[in-house]
Amino acid sequence: MKKLFIGNLSANTSEPELEALFSEFGKVRSLKLITDVFSGQCKGFGFIEMEGHEARAAISGLDGKDFNGKPLRVGFETPKAGRRSR
Repeated sequence: MKKLFIGNLSANTSEPELEALFSEFGKVRSLKLITDVFSGQCKGFGFIEMEGHEARAAISGLDGKDFNGKPLRVGFETPKAGRRSR
């Protein structure tokens, strides 16, 4: 299972339309769209989990593709540097 970062999403992006887009490349195991607590609008990014070969296909097929008027940024999630676990 691979976790993908999806960036540069428009504020009106919804989970169902994002799932439909990625379903073209395989089964979406989980999806988390990061939203503003008060407005409920998308903050511009989210995360999707897919099988490895499906995730690689989604990256090559969707990275840079226009979605809701903005070019998507799709890649494998990378942990943020400098974070320590307690």
